[in-house]
Amino acid sequence: MMRAALILLTSLLLSACAQQAPDNSRPTAWLKPGVQITLPPPGIQPAFQQQLLTGQVKGRSQSLLILLSADQQQIKLAGLSSVGIRLFILRYDGQGIHTEQLMPLPQLSPASQVLADIMLSYWPTEAWRKQLPPGWTLQDQPLKRQLRDADNQLVTEIDYLQRGNQRQPIAIQQHAFGYLIRIQHLDAS
Repeated sequence: MMRAALILLTSLLLSACAQQAPDNSRPTAWLKPGVQITLPPPGIQPAFQQQLLTGQVKGRSQSLLILLSADQQQIKLAGLSSVGIRLFILRYDGQGIHTEQLMPLPQLSPASQVLADIMLSYWPTEAWRKQLPPGWTLQDQPLKRQLRDADNQLVTEIDYLQRGNQRQPIAIQQHAFGYLIRIQHLDAS
């Protein structure tokens, strides 16, 4: 009897070790109420992006200038008001996410959620699929990306514009939280 209990305990421990534990070293974000995931690693190849994000929530609009710098090691994200006042600075690297909120504005999403939306629009689908809950899908088409939950309900939809050989996101519709982000790409020159 004792030997059978020891064998059962050992097999339970081994099966628990075989399951993939969540990565607590990386930041998390909400996909929809009650569903939180770990963000993909920061490594990607856009050299520098400037975007003007305009969010619409419950009939109200607010603009936010996002300065994004990303490479294989880290992502740096600075959020400025439409008149140039710095609102937050975020850095995501191998050590996790580091945020400095310079001016609290309750109507803005948390900086980590802004980061998640940007990453969902730029990062390859393979990087996201590894992070999604069971049954969730992320489908990529030439000018559209759709995130669906396990019940096949549309959670997030991203529209793109093709410029030469580069596909750029122009709108992120977050159905679960009820907001729309329009993205205007600004020339760095």
